[in-house]
Amino acid sequence: MLTSKQRAQLRGLANDLPAIIQVGKGGISDNLIEQIDTALEARELIKIRFLQNAAENPEELAGVLANLTESEVIQRIGKVVVLYRRSQEKPGKGGIADL
Repeated sequence: MLTSKQRAQLRGLANDLPAIIQVGKGGISDNLIEQIDTALEARELIKIRFLQNAAENPEELAGVLANLTESEVIQRIGKVVVLYRRSQEKPGKGGIADL
């Protein structure tokens, strides 16, 4: 569990990140979970955009994705969510060494 200070630091780091994954009308699939899992392992902090045609509420989708990938929702603004999960193999390799 992250402290509020750590969350604030991660929100700051996420400002400059592009959304690397988009969720559309297909919703949550095994392939999507695998992509997010791989991205979290490689980067630790990722931004996901929910497209207009996403069937469900972005807040609910963010929670479901966080649970399925064992990550934490750092921030959600509109249809964009930021997820964080410490790397299992090489913690800090995503540029977040001091958490």
